[in-house]
Amino acid sequence: MSSIKNIKLPDIGDFDEVEVIEVLVSIGDVIASDDSIITLESDKASMEIPSPSAGIVTQINISIGDKIKQGDSLIDLETTQAFEESTPEDEKTSDAPEESSTKIVPVLVPDIGDFDEVEVIEVLVNVGDKLSEDDSIITLESDKASMEIPTPVAGIVNSINVSLGDKIKLGDLILKMQSSGSAQTVISAQKSTSVAPIPVVSVASNESTSSMPTGDSHASPSIRKLSRELGVDLSKVTGTGQKGRVLDADLKGYVKQIITSGVTGSAIPKVPVIDFSKFGETELLPLTRINKLSGKHLSACWLNIPHVTQFDEVNIDQMEAFRQEQKAKGVKLTPLVFIMKAVIQALKKHARFNSALDESGENLIIKKYFNLGIAMDTPNGLVVPVIRDVDQKSLSDLATELAETSAKARDGKLKPGDMQGAGFTISSLGGIGGTQFTPIVNAPEVAILGISRSQTKPVWDGKNFVPTLMLPLALSYDHRVIDGAQGGRFMADLNLILQDIKEILL
Repeated sequence: MSSIKNIKLPDIGDFDEVEVIEVLVSIGDVIASDDSIITLESDKASMEIPSPSAGIVTQINISIGDKIKQGDSLIDLETTQAFEESTPEDEKTSDAPEESSTKIVPVLVPDIGDFDEVEVIEVLVNVGDKLSEDDSIITLESDKASMEIPTPVAGIVNSINVSLGDKIKLGDLILKMQSSGSAQTVISAQKSTSVAPIPVVSVASNESTSSMPTGDSHASPSIRKLSRELGVDLSKVTGTGQKGRVLDADLKGYVKQIITSGVTGSAIPKVPVIDFSKFGETELLPLTRINKLSGKHLSACWLNIPHVTQFDEVNIDQMEAFRQEQKAKGVKLTPLVFIMKAVIQALKKHARFNSALDESGENLIIKKYFNLGIAMDTPNGLVVPVIRDVDQKSLSDLATELAETSAKARDGKLKPGDMQGAGFTISSLGGIGGTQFTPIVNAPEVAILGISRSQTKPVWDGKNFVPTLMLPLALSYDHRVIDGAQGGRFMADLNLILQDIKEILL
């Protein structure tokens, strides 16, 4: 005999008038006890509300956007004796006809298309779990696709007959269900079931999706599905719900933590560990603190920023002639100070290059100040101190400050504040050598200029090849902010400024 039970919002703690952000069931759905029915969200957390009873949804009394409180009606549920928990003793004493009595029903592998001997990569349920019809029970993976196998009937998992790594095919036994439906009804439903292959999505995790246990975690089917889509091992997520239940907020918080820790994008296979000493003598040299910090930061920059690098060469004959004139007068100016002044002029014309993306990634923060990070080589590793207000300083001022900053960097006397506040970075290898290189953007900046060693080359002037001092430039930028045309225009303007010494001096 059936009855209609009204499911109300239980005590959810110190919350009042909480907003409904998701309705997880529809009229006619068959749900098990503890299946989630709605998701609520306050200003502090999200939470899923489970059904205290099993049954069929006959009416939904709330909508998305409603503000509800303890005692408010959520849904109406038609419940019958068939939905109640049964024990083996109940089976023995039950006088009800087969259609309404509890039966142990085998669930077999349905038609999964043109696949044979497919590997089990996930077992999504445990013995004793209460399942609704069409809840996923295992995940299979072939060399072409992954697919989830649903149960064709609601009930309680009585036994599991497959394990991770098993190869199974059409008709193989997956598990046995304690169900209120007859065996014949379940088998008929199973024969009509087909499964479509689905792609495996793996983000925000460096673990293989083929070894992702989720069965031991207390979570709703919707959370289990979301965890599989995100490629998250649900057993590693700490649940804050009742009895340790993993909530929507727990899963999203776990993913956010992984992203902000510097491991993002698709899963990256680890480099193999090799004992090199078996090939010959080795020495273990610990990385310096600067090596470790810069390595972690640059790895995050490389993984998070879609890099584009454009190369160019600029005629610096005028600049070098002027520099030599000043040197003869006792004024020592390195090529870098000229490049710094030229970059500032280019940044004033191209504001996007002196900017940063905000936290949402949807807005640009344009910097009105002109501070340059200057990459410097030191005995302990690479550091990038910041030269501030470059636009307000003369070539001589910059030469003096660069020399002082370089000495502090070599002696390890730079403070954290000395390496903060840059809007654009210059990395110069001109004093070391090389013809070109690809600098990595120093996030949260959006661009960096690489300088290589200048060389005298024969350049065609329209009539003759003329020996010309050419300086190689490499501009790397964040393609989310700067496109190729903008990068090309920046390089063209920088080229013109560096060619004409008057542009730098004015």
